[in-house]
Amino acid sequence: MTTVSITRALQLQRAIRAAAVASVLLIFVSCLGAIASAQTRSQARAQLQQFIDSGQLREAVLTGQQAVSRWPRDPEFRHYLGVAYFKSGDAKQAQDQLIRARDLAPKDSAIHFDLALVFLSEQNYPSAAEELEASTKLNPSNALAHVLLGRAYLNSNRSVQAIDEFKTALKIDPALPLGHYHLGFAYSSLGRDDEAIAEYKEELRHSGESSAVVYELGRSLLERGQYAAAISYLLRASQLDAKNPDAWYNLGKAQVLAGQFAAAETSLRKAIELNPNDASPHYQLARALEKLGKNDEARAERDRFSELKKSQRPTAGMATGRDQ
Repeated sequence: MTTVSITRALQLQRAIRAAAVASVLLIFVSCLGAIASAQTRSQARAQLQQFIDSGQLREAVLTGQQAVSRWPRDPEFRHYLGVAYFKSGDAKQAQDQLIRARDLAPKDSAIHFDLALVFLSEQNYPSAAEELEASTKLNPSNALAHVLLGRAYLNSNRSVQAIDEFKTALKIDPALPLGHYHLGFAYSSLGRDDEAIAEYKEELRHSGESSAVVYELGRSLLERGQYAAAISYLLRASQLDAKNPDAWYNLGKAQVLAGQFAAAETSLRKAIELNPNDASPHYQLARALEKLGKNDEARAERDRFSELKKSQRPTAGMATGRDQ
């Protein structure tokens, strides 16, 4: 081999060796870039979660926006950003991000659950029910999701389905806070007061005294004509929450039906003071005043009742509906 040929062979060998080294370096650098990118995504996720957990919502929103801009098809970032928006009070942006997250990850039960919370806050009960149905199908052991689905059904006049969901929730977690209360309210909405009373009493045994539970128990006892027991619970409800006009109204009504007219006058005037535009207390107060011989005052209350009744929306069929 000539000197020129040897030189060329050596040059070619060096070129091949350099190309191989360059290729290895390129692969190595590419791997480093992928690792760095993965770390950045992981770090952004951790930081975003930390901001949400600590209540730094402005920082959470900004971090989430940056993450979504960089990784637009990552459902977790859109989920977190939706939660940050929701906790910041921006339901529209929360809904938009959570819908996108759901579409990217339709089998993530947590996304369906959080989107349902947004719909519930907007009183969009049919859409909330749809998302909670999906969430409970994907994660049947989430007792709270069953409770919320029951509430969505109840507010959509689907009381029978609501009862099934509340029963399911209690089967999953027998000590679920307010589980028996919700079931009792669903029974009450159907006029099944005996079952409602049993559930309210069970709730009191499980969770202790609560103004809402005590009030509903008293109201159901009133519906069943158990006036003495109703007065006892409604009086306690008015003590636990003195600003609840419904507690005072139902207490006054029970007192009228029990013949306690002077006590009823006091209770009903308190109800009117707290909610002067409610027609029902004026009707019951007129009855009490008549029995007390205060006919002129009774007539004025009946006139006021008639005026207010004309502008009052009907509540027939609801658990809170009144027959005066």
